[in-house]
Amino acid sequence: MTFRSLLIAGALLASTTIANAADHVVTISGFAFQPANLTIAAGDRVTFVNKDGAPHTATHKNGAFDTGRLARSAQNTVTFASSGSFGYFCKIHPKMKGQIKVN
Repeated sequence: MTFRSLLIAGALLASTTIANAADHVVTISGFAFQPANLTIAAGDRVTFVNKDGAPHTATHKNGAFDTGRLARSAQNTVTFASSGSFGYFCKIHPKMKGQIKVN
């Protein structure tokens, strides 16, 4: 199992906990992100977990984040530090798309 942590709009702070931050999970299954649309608060963390046999990525369309290649059962956590709308897709299977709205 692979685990990496990314912080959007700031430096990598893997050991820092943001007060009142929540954890969310996006599962990759059946060549789809579930949920495909997610609304979270600034400071929240989203863990992408690949349940498919094929590898996938969750890559922001403008490069703000990229989970890297996730093999089966691998995961990667992204922390969203600022508000905005973050559309993302799988680099390997570009028809797979999702959206994270950060309030």
